[in-house]
Amino acid sequence: MKFMKLGSRPDIFHTNEAVRSVCSEVSSDLIVQLNGCRYLLHKFPMLSKCLHLQRLCTETNESHHHQQLVQLPDFPGGIEAFELCAKFCYGITITLSSYNLVSARCAAEFLQMTEDVEKGNMIYKIEVFFNSCILQGWKDSIVTLQSTKSFPSWSEELGITSRCIEAIASKVLANPSKMNLSHSYSQRGGRENEDDGDLSCNGSESQRYKALAKGWWAEDIAELGIDLYWRTMIAIKSGGKTVPSNLIGEALRIYASRWLPNVSKETKIFKKVESGSGSDSDSGGKMTSKHRLILETITSLIPAEKGAVSCSFLLKLLKAANLLNASASSKKELSRRIGFQLEQAKVSDLLIPSMPNTNDDDDDDYNNTVLDVDIVSNVLGAFMLKGQSPPTSPVRGNDGLERRGRSRSAENLGEEVQERRRSSSASHGSKLKVAKLVDGYLQEIATDANLPLSKFVALAEAVPEFARVVHDDLYRAIDIYLKAHPDLNKSERKQLCRVLDCKKLSMEACMHAAQNELLPLRVVVQVLFFEQSRAGAAVSSGPVTDLPSNIKALLAGNGDPTFSTTSAAVAAAAEDQWSVSGGPKSPKSKLSTLRMRLAEEDDDLGESFSNGIGKSPSKVKALCSLPNRPKRMLSKLWSISRSVSQKN
Repeated sequence: MKFMKLGSRPDIFHTNEAVRSVCSEVSSDLIVQLNGCRYLLHKFPMLSKCLHLQRLCTETNESHHHQQLVQLPDFPGGIEAFELCAKFCYGITITLSSYNLVSARCAAEFLQMTEDVEKGNMIYKIEVFFNSCILQGWKDSIVTLQSTKSFPSWSEELGITSRCIEAIASKVLANPSKMNLSHSYSQRGGRENEDDGDLSCNGSESQRYKALAKGWWAEDIAELGIDLYWRTMIAIKSGGKTVPSNLIGEALRIYASRWLPNVSKETKIFKKVESGSGSDSDSGGKMTSKHRLILETITSLIPAEKGAVSCSFLLKLLKAANLLNASASSKKELSRRIGFQLEQAKVSDLLIPSMPNTNDDDDDDYNNTVLDVDIVSNVLGAFMLKGQSPPTSPVRGNDGLERRGRSRSAENLGEEVQERRRSSSASHGSKLKVAKLVDGYLQEIATDANLPLSKFVALAEAVPEFARVVHDDLYRAIDIYLKAHPDLNKSERKQLCRVLDCKKLSMEACMHAAQNELLPLRVVVQVLFFEQSRAGAAVSSGPVTDLPSNIKALLAGNGDPTFSTTSAAVAAAAEDQWSVSGGPKSPKSKLSTLRMRLAEEDDDLGESFSNGIGKSPSKVKALCSLPNRPKRMLSKLWSISRSVSQKN
């Protein structure tokens, strides 16, 4: 830290109660009063350097015991700054540094201590020190910029703020990743919140701090207030590609960790502020407004490049935006940015608490869900919009091109096609990851009793059909929702299960679904049908001994010799041991690609199976070996089909 000493005389000021005076043989003839303190001074040294005091003494005739009284209301910097100027006038030694330079400069400007009054006056010497020393140092520039927040209007008018920002930005742009670590980072030994876990706004990611050596400036400027920080970051970003976008993103993450609240711990506090009253609510509201401003400013500074910040950080910003009731534009921008890299997210990142519904006229629990599903739906919609791309099929060349060989334009065309294919492949892989992410999220929100069926179904259907290779996770989410909402009627259960593709269920999931009494009859019959088709295809390709008991029973009922000796052994009901740990088992026959389309009424169900179970009496024996509920359902179908055949 740099400093400058002015003057050579010892300090001769002394205090007597609220009066400051100078030890001198000459009696005082000037009284200066400011902020409740009175200074007994002399006109000659003061008026010779302060044009403002000259004018005041000329304009006023107020005196006290032959001493002229001058009052200085609204003096910038207060008593400390005035005393620096007074000591400079008397030639007493004073020390200027980055900590008191702004206040001294503003005070000297107020007193008009210019070169017009006397050569080598205080303003000139402060400016020389400021330009030649303070602005040349990194830490000095930051400390000086921080001190301008006490004198915002004066600092702006004198150009102190803008010059400090320009100096800081120029140093970052000159060496964005090659200089030594900042003072703050060195003091902490390269450690930042290592014990905070995932509790700060953007989590503690200690391995990411290894990259902070390249962003040596990030921690120091994180100490700035949000207004000054915004202006500094804009100046740094204006340097173009000099500073990589990931370093800008890292700096924003550090600032958010420094100033934004701990959203994991503060959720209850925010909700109390929303519903509270009195002084606590007022103070909490002011703090919320401050945090809201910080969050919206950070959002506006995020670089446009994908990957500049992590998806986890963006989701935590979105969670904070939801709790702080940030502007709709900020939430929309964050949702859009998250959509570009949603495949990097984890289910825990998507668990964004919803704020309570404060509308007294609305007694419905439609919006009073534990988690904010709408905001996740918006993020998923942004991801799907990003995935829309033009066709990637290659363009065939004409005969002339083939005869002449590939020209340079054809080579360029081929490169474009390859790039499109790579992009399409990445998009396809991203959608597979997001589909698994959405199914995991559905399992988390399914337990909420206030979650409307329409929101659950809409979120499940937002994922493309091809992205779900296996439907086990989706089935688990549906099963959880059915258990948490036992009051669903028949049509609502059908609506819930319409997104489920029984052909994409693993064998373990099918065994569980066949005994699930919460599923609609239509779904259970589809599960049994596709399992029978799968088992039949497996038997045709070779002996199978590890099929589920209900499938073995059906095959034995068909008279299959492979299972004729085991039908009695599998008569007991299968226990519910479904697990989604098994991998997807793809069908290997054309039977597995059939879709059973059942009518809404039982008569249509009977007609659909009258040619199958109804004409195979041997299958009645197989029903005895099925679990209880499938047995009852297929018995009902058997009776219906038999009545239909009798009518014929």
